[in-house]
Amino acid sequence: QVQLVESGGGLVQAGASLRLSCTASERSHSNYAMGWFRQASGKEREFVASISWSGSSTDYADSVKGRFTISRHNAENTVYLQMNSLKLEDTAVYYCAASTGLRGHTVLDASTLESRDFNSWGQGTQVTVSS
Repeated sequence: QVQLVESGGGLVQAGASLRLSCTASERSHSNYAMGWFRQASGKEREFVASISWSGSSTDYADSVKGRFTISRHNAENTVYLQMNSLKLEDTAVYYCAASTGLRGHTVLDASTLESRDFNSWGQGTQVTVSS
């Protein structure tokens, strides 16, 4: 499995911005879909955003649409999550995930990816939004 390392989390005030980064250990990073998920304390992990292997398609949870942007820089084996206008409810541990199976390599429409398609996970980075 590919190794994923997240960075960029921290403590910010509501309304601020943060950019999370996720670097993959493999050069073949550009060949599969990537995603971001989050888990707030006491809650189940939830989908945040995903991007197809080509980068041409993205998908977002309704709760972050218009505020978060996922992007990828394949030459650097890195995926980013730009988070703007952060809210208290965005507080969570954010996980980077890779879909290295067949669907991750072939799906053109990121919205068709499911959580079960993601089979490699990072260790998570904490994002805390204060009032």
